[in-house]
Amino acid sequence: MENRLISGTTKICGVIGDPIAHTMSPVMHNAVFKEMGMDYVYVAFQVKKEGLGEAIQGMRGLNIRGLNVTIPHKVAIIPLLDRLDHLAELIGAVNTVVNDNGVLTGYNTDAEGFLRALLERGIEPRGKNVVILGAGGASRAISFILAERGSSLVILNRTLDKAKECASRIGEVFQKEAKALEFDSENLAKALTEADILVNTTSVGMYPDTGETPVSADLLRPGLIAVDIVYNPIKTRLLEETEAAGARTISGIDMFVWQGALAFEKWTGLKAPVKLMKEAAIKVLEK
Repeated sequence: MENRLISGTTKICGVIGDPIAHTMSPVMHNAVFKEMGMDYVYVAFQVKKEGLGEAIQGMRGLNIRGLNVTIPHKVAIIPLLDRLDHLAELIGAVNTVVNDNGVLTGYNTDAEGFLRALLERGIEPRGKNVVILGAGGASRAISFILAERGSSLVILNRTLDKAKECASRIGEVFQKEAKALEFDSENLAKALTEADILVNTTSVGMYPDTGETPVSADLLRPGLIAVDIVYNPIKTRLLEETEAAGARTISGIDMFVWQGALAFEKWTGLKAPVKLMKEAAIKVLEK
C-alpha cells in the first residue's frame, strides 16, 4: 500500500483502550480515508485507566477530531466530556467522541450499530425474546436499543448484581421488565428454550482462545438466531455450532463495521462507505 501524505492539515481520529493492539479500527478507517481521498488519519492509542484524564485533555490540546472508546473506558470517560448524546446518556456508556473546537460530545454507536447489523440481515427484533450473555458496556448498549425497539430481554452474567443493575435501568427508562439471571448452565438452558435471538457480548471465543464457547452445542436449535459480537475470528465456535444446529448466525464483524461507520459519519459529516469498510476489515482478519 502506498503511503498517503500526512501534512499540517491532516485531521486525526483514533481509538483509546487497554489493551488495544488487537484493534482492526485503524485498518478499516484508513482504508476508507485513502479510497475517498480524505485528509484524515486514524491511529490506536493505548491508554491505561490512570491515564484517561490526561488522554482526554490531550484530545482537546492536540485538536484530535474524534475518538472511539473501548474497554475499559466506556463509562469512566463520561465525566470528562462536555456533552452527551441522549442515547449515550440513557445507556450510561460512550464509545465515540467528537471534538468540535474543544467541545467534546459523547455518543454510543454500539447500540445503533447492533440494530443496523440485525436489520441489514432482515431480522426485526421487535416482539422477539432475546437472551443476552454478559452485562458490560456493549451488553448495556445492546440491551437498551433492543428494549427501545420492543424486545423482551433476559440478561445473564457471572456477576448477578451487574445483570440486575442493567435490567433495573431498563425498567426505569422503558417501564418494562427485563429479567436478570446468574450466568450458569441451568439458567442458560431455561432461558434459551423460549429465546428467538441469542446475543453473546462476552469475550469468550475471541482470538486466541478460539476453541471456547459460552453455550453448549446441545442447547442450540433450529429457529434460533445467534449473534456473537466477537469479530476475531469472524466465525466463532458459537456461530459454527449454531449453524451446525440449523440456525441462523450473525458475526460480530457486522456490528463492528456499523458502529465504525456511524462514528465516521459523526466525525466527517459524510455518508460512510459501509461495504468498503467491511471488505477492509475482513481482508485483514482472513490473513
